[in-house]
Amino acid sequence: MGAKGKRIAYWIVTSFFAVSMLLSGLGQLMKLGENVELIENIGYPLYIMNILGGWKILAVIAIVLPGFPRLKEWAYAGVFFLMTGAALSHAFASDYGTSGFNIILPLFYAALNIASWALRPESRVLGSLLRDPEKRAQEQRFNNTVTRTPK
Repeated sequence: MGAKGKRIAYWIVTSFFAVSMLLSGLGQLMKLGENVELIENIGYPLYIMNILGGWKILAVIAIVLPGFPRLKEWAYAGVFFLMTGAALSHAFASDYGTSGFNIILPLFYAALNIASWALRPESRVLGSLLRDPEKRAQEQRFNNTVTRTPK
């Protein structure tokens, strides 16, 4: 996949993910629909909806806005733990929903989260752990020659 195709895929996946998380967070904050029932079925107190809904909205803001690569990494990690934790909570409480929907949906959101993270452009990457070491060395040599001042 070329750079342009990767960028398009990133924005498609991230937009779908962000809208889904935003609506889910708002639904929890406003205690809409089956959100209350879902929380009660697994035995959590209702105030947890305010915490989870707020975290989802803040994560969407961090992921979508430009800049702040470290905050983006934390947001991606937080959403992953939030969604896998939701799936596990439903599984441990034997609250599978219709055809396992209560487990499948959070795992689907976790997969979208991973896809968005994996497709993110270089400008949104915090570190260079996954980049080619030779490319990092070339960039470092280039940066060293550019930042030197003539004597």
